[in-house]
Parts: sequence; structure tokens; C-alpha cells
Amino acid sequence: MSASNDQSTRTEHDSMGELQVPAWAHWGAQTQRAVNNFPISGLPVPRPFIRALGLIKGSAASVHEALGLLDSDRAQAISAAAERVASGEVDEHFPIDIFQTGSGTSSNMNANEVIARLASMGDGPDVHPNDHVNMGQSSNDVIPTAIQVSACLVASETLLPAMAHLRATIDQRAQELDQTVKTGRTHLMDAMPVTFGQELGAWSSQVSSGMQRIESALQRMQRLPQGGTAVGTGINAHEEFGPRMASALAAATGFPFVAADDYFEGISSQDAAVELSGQLKTYACSLMKIANDLRLMNSGPLAGIGDIELPALQPGSSIMPGKVNPVIPEATCMACAHVIGNDTAITVGGQAGNFQLNVMLPMVAYNLLQSLHILSTISRALADSAIAGFKVRSDRVSEALERNPILVTALNPVIGYELGAATAKQAYKEGRPILEVALDRTDLSEEKLRELLDPLALTRGGINE
Repeated sequence: MSASNDQSTRTEHDSMGELQVPAWAHWGAQTQRAVNNFPISGLPVPRPFIRALGLIKGSAASVHEALGLLDSDRAQAISAAAERVASGEVDEHFPIDIFQTGSGTSSNMNANEVIARLASMGDGPDVHPNDHVNMGQSSNDVIPTAIQVSACLVASETLLPAMAHLRATIDQRAQELDQTVKTGRTHLMDAMPVTFGQELGAWSSQVSSGMQRIESALQRMQRLPQGGTAVGTGINAHEEFGPRMASALAAATGFPFVAADDYFEGISSQDAAVELSGQLKTYACSLMKIANDLRLMNSGPLAGIGDIELPALQPGSSIMPGKVNPVIPEATCMACAHVIGNDTAITVGGQAGNFQLNVMLPMVAYNLLQSLHILSTISRALADSAIAGFKVRSDRVSEALERNPILVTALNPVIGYELGAATAKQAYKEGRPILEVALDRTDLSEEKLRELLDPLALTRGGINE
């Protein structure tokens, strides 16, 4: 784990006995046992989760000092060490695999041991990982709280701003293209005209709805189970510890954390995380829809739809010179598929609440935080590298619109559906503009037909008479 090649060890002990730990490592015996026991995936605990553990441990020390349960020297030493954990300074000392004990006890003890060692260094007081750093806590309430704190912070600090940026980018392009008319498509077939502004406006609404869904789910995620300790009863914790912890974490982060009304729910279930993941999945579906629209509109440029031209970012083929592919929309679709897969795993994890404890917590944490991160980065990439810079191929769009027989729909109130259908079929068969065929088949003047078939007017809905 360390950049050092130091192979020396030191002896550490826990309730099960002694074992060797790398001399450079800040962790202790329980962390080392987990390193030895779980060489599974090579996936360590995510940075936002370590940050949350640091915030929890530092807040706990401050609360216990205020309650008179922890002396000032130890409390301040723990808080300072916990800040180093929260800031990312010592991430290399968190080596445990995500696939570990289902309660996350190993990761909780990893934090306790690292903070205790850092707090005790030099002239620091004697700090015990269990008695002092873990005072009034259990892995069973720390890890669910860390899931919720980390997810809320990543969502509020990273994902929601990225979504707002994507929405603003879409809105800007929609405004620019509000009067640019194109052929609408249903079932991938020609339909009545719409403006690019209307089409992009639907994307913007999807993103806005996604933000509202996520913000709603965060209201349940902000209700922290810290204070429930082992099973939800709060054994070994001061009765004011939970509410004070929520207040301390709110003050430290600026996020409105509150103590859960029912600690038993927060420890035994992961319903709030499952709900948030479900809303992330919904947003992933929205992004995939937007990305696929971009891919299809960009398709060609000769044999496809060709409504737009996406920015050329890289060569598209190792064998076909000049080929350029829609790489950002493709990356978006893959990212969204991954988020949808993560949601399935989180859903299964949510079902693993047996009696008073859920036992798939580390996996839930990893997948939820990964989904939040992926959606944050891909939202910005889609905005900046695809939507902001695509160009409308006006000649191609105008040609398709002019030859679209479905425009005859606007004549239905005047000539009736039957004559309209016959007119459209003839236009398809002969490859002629609908205006020309309508002049032949109806008694309407060219001036009236041009008025009725004006594509921009047709995008406003209603009856064009």
C-alpha cells in the first residue's frame, strides 16, 4: 500500500491475539486481520466514505467532550486526527476490500485504529480505538450513517451541480434553436414537425425532474441512525448523543442532517439508500434517452438521419480513414448501463436486512457512491463535449421537412382523413413534396396550402386554419 519499500513489521494485538502489521502503517490488528481475510476485489473503500468516517469520528469526539464524557486532551487529539482522515491525507491507510464483513465493522475499526494511532503520536495522549475513538458508537450505526453522510454530500456537492450545469447547457441550446424546425419522429418514423427548442426542452425537463426526485430522496437520507449503536436501542450511548451528532455533522458539512426518528429502521434497513439509488437509475434512463437521441440525430452523415453534427473529438476507426463516432453519447450510455446495474446490486443489498442489521453495507456504499460519481462526471461531459457544440445541418433538416408527407395531417380538419391519407401515400410513392401533391388532389390554393403546411406554425399545435 505504501510507496515505501519498507518490509519491516511491528507487533499489534487485539482480543484475538497478536499479529504483524507493516511498520509504516497507521492501522492496527483488526484492520490487518481484514486485509488478510479479504483479498477479494482490490476495490478499497471510496474516498467520500473515508471522508464521512472522519467527519463522524471527529464529531463524536467533540460531542463527548461537550457531554463531559471525554477529556479535552483526548477529544482534541481525536478531532485533529479525524480531520486528517476526512481531508484525504491518510487514505493509503484504508486498505480493506469492499467485500468484507457485511456490517462494515472492519472499516469502522480501520478508522478507529488509524485515528487512535495518529492522535497518540508524539506527545499526544494515550488514545484507545474502542474506548475513546469509538465511544458511544457501534459499527452498526457508524457505517449506515457514513453511507448516508457520504451519499448526501456527493449528491449535493457534485451530482446536483452537474445536473444543473447540464440543464443550463440544454436550455441555452434550446433557446438558440427555438425557431429551427425539424421533422419529428415517433416509432423512429417521420411525424409532425417540432422545433429543436421543443425537443431539447423535453431533455431539460427530464433533467429537472431527475433533480427533484433526487432532492426528495435526500430528505430520507439525511435522517441519521447514529446513536442507535448495536441494535437500535442506543446501548452505551448518551441519550443526547444522536441528536447532538446530527447537529455537529450538519454544522461541519452545511447539509441539514437530523437524528432519525427510529434508529431501528436506519440500522436494520437500507430503504433510504435503495430509494436514492432508484432515483439515480431513473436519471440514468433519462441520460440514456438523451444520448441515444443525439446518436441517432448525428447518424450518417450520409446514410443516416444526419440532423446534427456532433463535435469531432477523435478518429473513429483504426481501419476506416475519416470516420468520426459519437463517442460522448456512447460513453454516456455505457455509464448509465453501469448505474442501472449498480441499482440492481443495491436493491439486492437492501433486501439483506436480517432482524436488527443489514449485512451488505459496504457493497451498498461502494455502488451508491460510484453511481453518484459516474452520473456527475458523465453529465458534465455530455453537456460540454456534445450538447454545447453540436451543429444543426440546416440543409439536411430543411430537405427532410419539405418532403415529409406527414405534414398532410394539418389538412385533416379541411380535407378529411381519407383524402389526407391518399395524398400522403401518393407523395411517398412519387417522392414529391406534399404541397405539390395536395395542389393536384385538393381544391385549395397554393397560398392556402402554404399557410396550412407552414412547418413553424405546425409546431405551435392547435388547428391551423
